[in-house]
Amino acid sequence: MFNERSLPMLATLVVFFVLYGYGFVEYKGFRDSLVLTNLLTDNAFLIVTAVGMTFVILSGGIDLSVGSMIAFIGVLMASLITGFGMHPILAMIISLVVGTAFGAIMGYIIAHFEIQPFIVTLAGMFLFRGLAYLINLDAVPINHPFISDLADIYISVPGRGGLTFIAIVMLLAVAAGIIVARRTRFGMNVYALGGDTQSAELLGVPIKSTQIRIYALSGFFSSLSGVVFAIYTGSAYPLAAVGVELDAIAAVVIGGTLLTGGVGFVFGTFLGGLIQGVIQTLIAFDGTLNSWWTKIAVGGLLFLFIILQKVIVHWVRRYSGNRGSA
Repeated sequence: MFNERSLPMLATLVVFFVLYGYGFVEYKGFRDSLVLTNLLTDNAFLIVTAVGMTFVILSGGIDLSVGSMIAFIGVLMASLITGFGMHPILAMIISLVVGTAFGAIMGYIIAHFEIQPFIVTLAGMFLFRGLAYLINLDAVPINHPFISDLADIYISVPGRGGLTFIAIVMLLAVAAGIIVARRTRFGMNVYALGGDTQSAELLGVPIKSTQIRIYALSGFFSSLSGVVFAIYTGSAYPLAAVGVELDAIAAVVIGGTLLTGGVGFVFGTFLGGLIQGVIQTLIAFDGTLNSWWTKIAVGGLLFLFIILQKVIVHWVRRYSGNRGSA
């Protein structure tokens, strides 16, 4: 009945519906479409980052630089707009190119010098955060009519909800990630690389060029997240997105992608990001937990539902095996 590789994502889907269903039944306000569209907007930058992280983890690697990249790109874009009077579109393009180039450089170092991705991207994490502080030590507000117009884009849906520009960009990024992962030769190479590097090389997969492109892609998505985050907040700050790299990894893993690589889906990552948002929204609706306990509760709930995901996967495998033997 089920493809074994799709079982973790199936479990993630079940967890998402259980969480959202609980909120739907327990809280009247949760039933409004505004909650769902706010989830898409509020978690857009995390999900965009996690899409790029999915390709890295699928290949068996890791990227710890994405949070610092978001801060660096946001400050860079804001400084180009406010300090140099550059049009936001040009500033965005330059920022995306710079972020993608830095990602490609890290990929080149990993591929050609055979250094562990953990070490290279850890160095990148410190480098990009330092570059953000080098550009500006303080918050940089983005006061430009074009940015305000983008932030005001709103497509109404039934109920009180609506899709913002940020949510639309995130959905397009997820769709692009799904297409690249499942419908392109590069995507198949990523899966092959994560499954077994030696076998992939024997099959003719260009290992080094694929690794460079993977980290360039991660750099692009984290740069896009930096642009999205700057539009979302209307400003940029060198200390922005601290710890987002761990949230992105959590979204990827909760979404069913194995940390060992070779198995996973971009759509699962999308669900993993939404699950984190739903947990935080449920805590906010509950109203009995103060801000100091929110992170603890989110961490505890994430742990519980990761275990639940594993239980569901085990049950489905056992159920499918029993049916097969029957």
